[in-house]
Amino acid sequence: ADTRWSTLLPIGPLLGSWGLWGKMHIEELIIDGFKSYSTRISVGPFDRQFNAITGLNGSGKSNILDSICFVLGISNLTQVRVGNLSELVYKQGQAGVTKASVTVVFNNADKNNSPVGYEMHDKITITRQIVIGGRNRYLLNSHNVQQNQIQNLFHSVSLNVNNPHFLIMQGRITKVINMKPQETLSMIEEAAGTRMYENKKAGALKTLEKKQNKVDEINRLLSEEITPTLEKLQKERANYMLWVSNNNEIERLQRFCVAFEYMQVKNRLENKNQQLEDLEESLKQIVEAIKALTARDKVVEKEIKDRTLSRDKARGSELKKLEDEHTKLSKDIASTESKLKNRQSELESEKEQRKQSSSSMGELRKQVEQKEKAYEKEKTKWDKLAEEEATTNKEIEKAQWSVQALTAGMSTQQAPEGAAEGGRSMREELLAAQTRLQGLEAEEKTKTMAITSFKDRIAAAEQ
Repeated sequence: ADTRWSTLLPIGPLLGSWGLWGKMHIEELIIDGFKSYSTRISVGPFDRQFNAITGLNGSGKSNILDSICFVLGISNLTQVRVGNLSELVYKQGQAGVTKASVTVVFNNADKNNSPVGYEMHDKITITRQIVIGGRNRYLLNSHNVQQNQIQNLFHSVSLNVNNPHFLIMQGRITKVINMKPQETLSMIEEAAGTRMYENKKAGALKTLEKKQNKVDEINRLLSEEITPTLEKLQKERANYMLWVSNNNEIERLQRFCVAFEYMQVKNRLENKNQQLEDLEESLKQIVEAIKALTARDKVVEKEIKDRTLSRDKARGSELKKLEDEHTKLSKDIASTESKLKNRQSELESEKEQRKQSSSSMGELRKQVEQKEKAYEKEKTKWDKLAEEEATTNKEIEKAQWSVQALTAGMSTQQAPEGAAEGGRSMREELLAAQTRLQGLEAEEKTKTMAITSFKDRIAAAEQ
C-alpha cells in the first residue's frame, strides 16, 4: 500500500451514530480558520450510513473529525490533539486569522426522532466560534445559546461526545477487541446512552444528599435558634400589648385628672376676679400718688440743676486750664516714648545685622578654602590627563605611520638575516596595526571625555 495515502475511518462510526435511516444525520460541514483550513471550506453532502475521507498525509483528514468533535463540545482537548482552544485557530492567529468557526448542518427530516423542541425545523445548524483571547460562543440556528443548551440537545438524542468510547482511534481497535466482559458492557451502555443517564442519576442523588443536609441544617436552626427566638418574641409581644393597654388606661385617667384640675382652676379664677377689681381700684390710687410725687421730683431736679450750673461756672475756667496743661504734657511724653522705642529697635537691628555679617563672612571663607582645595586637586588630575593625552597622541601618530608604511608595502618588523621565517607577513602586521589603531582611538575618545568632565568640574569649582 502507498504510505502517502491514508483513510480517516472514524468518520464512518461517527456519522453512523447519527446516520441511521430515518434519524437525524450530518448533511454538511463548513470549516473556516480551523487548524489547517485557513479559508472557508464546505464538506458534504455526507452519506446517511457510512462515510470515509482519504487523502495524502498532512492534507487535513483528521482535522475534519476534530472539527466535528469541536462543534459537539468535546471537553478532552487531547482527543483533538491540542493543549488549549487557541491552538485550534489557524497557525494560532499568527497568519492574520484570529477566529476559528465550524458549522455542522444536521438533516432533521424525521420529526418522530427529532430532538425535543425542534420538530418544526427541517435542518438544525450548530456553529461554534473561538477567537484568540478566550472568547467562545455557540450558535443554534443563528441564535446565541449557552454550551449546556447544546449539550442538552445532543443528550436528548443519546449522544455524548465526552464518552471515552465516542471515538475509537487508530491503535485502540485491538484494545477494544481484548476488553473484558465488564468493560464491554460499560462500552455498550455508553454507546447506547444509558451510562449518561446513570451519571445524571448519580449527580441527582448527590444533589439530593446535599439538599437533604441543608434541610437538616435548617431544621436544626429552627429547633435550636429560630423556635426559641420566636417564643421569646411572642412573650415580649404579649408584654408589649399589656404595656400598650396600661398606657392607654393611664392616658385616659390623666385626661380625667386634667379636666378636674381645669374645673378647679376655673372656679378659683372666678373667685379671683373680684379680688382683681379691688386691686385695680387700689392701683389707681397708687398711680395718682406716684404722679404727685413725680411732679414734686421734677421741681426738685430743676432746682438742683440750677445750683449745679452756677457752681460749675465758677470752677470751669480753672479746670479747663489744668486740662490743657495735662493734655500738652501727655503728648510730650508719648512723643518721647515713641522716639525711644524707635532708637531701641534701630539699635537691635544693627546688632542683628552685625551678627549675620560675621557668620556669613566665616562661611564664605570656608567655601573659598574648600574651592581652592578642590581646584588644586582637579588641576593635578587635569595635568596628569594632559600628559596621558600627549602620550596617546604620540602612540597614535606612530601607529598611523606604521599603517602608512604597511600600505606602501614596507614591513615594520624585518626578519633577521639567514632566518627562513623570522618575521610576520605583511597582511598580519597590517591587521595588527589596524587593531592597535582602533584601540588607541577608543582610548583617545575615553581620555577626551574624561578631560572634558574634569574641565567642567574645575569650572564649577572655580565658580
